[in-house]
Amino acid sequence: MARMVDIGSKRTVRRVATAEGHLLLKGSTLRAISSGAVKKGDVLTASKLAGIQAAKATSSIIPLCHQVPLTSVEVDLSVGDDRLSGRCTVSADYKTGVEMEALVGITTALLSAWDMVKYLEKDAEGQYPSTEISGVRVVSKVKGGSVRGRR
Repeated sequence: MARMVDIGSKRTVRRVATAEGHLLLKGSTLRAISSGAVKKGDVLTASKLAGIQAAKATSSIIPLCHQVPLTSVEVDLSVGDDRLSGRCTVSADYKTGVEMEALVGITTALLSAWDMVKYLEKDAEGQYPSTEISGVRVVSKVKGGSVRGRR
């Protein structure tokens, strides 16, 4: 039986979670992102907005997640030598954590970036031999004043 957990008796506390992830890309694709030469537009801005929107919609995507009233969502992306790396930090004053919102936020930001550059990543057969989302994980969780799992 699947059910949403009853959090009614829990007290409201400050919750913050940060998740990170990476999108492995070709050097030429990363240069196109950095120089603003991607056909669909500004990859970093569009991907940040996608991540924010997704974090806010987490309960619509993951069936048993609570509808958490988020107080902040921040998505940071950076272009490296072989990857686009990012972090999504989500906060709320609520009765349950915001790890899923952070994970959905960063994953969607990376998926959005992939969508925008896929034409640059395809090989002659239309495949993506080196494009990969990796390392998606929660790197920090704060409940009230305690920090758990900071990496």
